[in-house]
Amino acid sequence: MIPEELQSQLTGYGITSYDETALREELEAHAPTYTLIKLAPWPARRWKCHYRLLIGEKIYDTQSAGEAYALGLLAALKHSSKTPESFRQP
Repeated sequence: MIPEELQSQLTGYGITSYDETALREELEAHAPTYTLIKLAPWPARRWKCHYRLLIGEKIYDTQSAGEAYALGLLAALKHSSKTPESFRQP
């Protein structure tokens, strides 16, 4: 489950399904590429997170895969709303 704050932000973009699979599918529709890494036990302890999502030059550290997908999707949606229509990818 993702935090309520993320849920409310995603709702503002019309995203209403918050399970891991739905968030991953939405991210794939809005981000050209991404990498999700499940961290081994020692880096997870060191960085206090279990997953790391890489999108472009951004890194998102989270406790769950669903939360990683939600943060990445939110970033992609914010980016696409700032990008002029003529520069958007089909």
